[in-house]
Amino acid sequence: MKIKEVMTKQPTCCTPETPLEMVARMMAECDCGAIPVVNDQESLMPLGVITDRDIVIRALADGQNPLELTAAACMTAPAVTIDVDSDLEECLTHLEDKQIRRAIVIDDDGRVCGIIAPADVAHHTPKRVVGELIERVSERVAPPPAV
Repeated sequence: MKIKEVMTKQPTCCTPETPLEMVARMMAECDCGAIPVVNDQESLMPLGVITDRDIVIRALADGQNPLELTAAACMTAPAVTIDVDSDLEECLTHLEDKQIRRAIVIDDDGRVCGIIAPADVAHHTPKRVVGELIERVSERVAPPPAV
């Protein structure tokens, strides 16, 4: 199975300058927890991603006023991407290797054309596959020993 058969196509994207409040509204309207951050809405070249967790950890938990911030203040960069023609198994390995739950899907020109998340995988694979994916990407990586 290919990623393009599973992914959420044409996800809502924001730019680094998008106010954080608007990013949160996008998430609510799209019922999603991640928004790709692109350089501009025309070229759709991925720069990073902003998640609901990023907003909580990098703004609220840090005591910053989210109404005064933009996506750039909280996003994770650089963007972790995967090619639209990749196999689903390759994608799952990629997510596991990077210890992430979502990846931005890019077309042959490097433009955002989709996003893949556990919910997408769940709609097209047995439940155990999603459970195993979540377990693997949630594993804590041991910190390097102190010198």
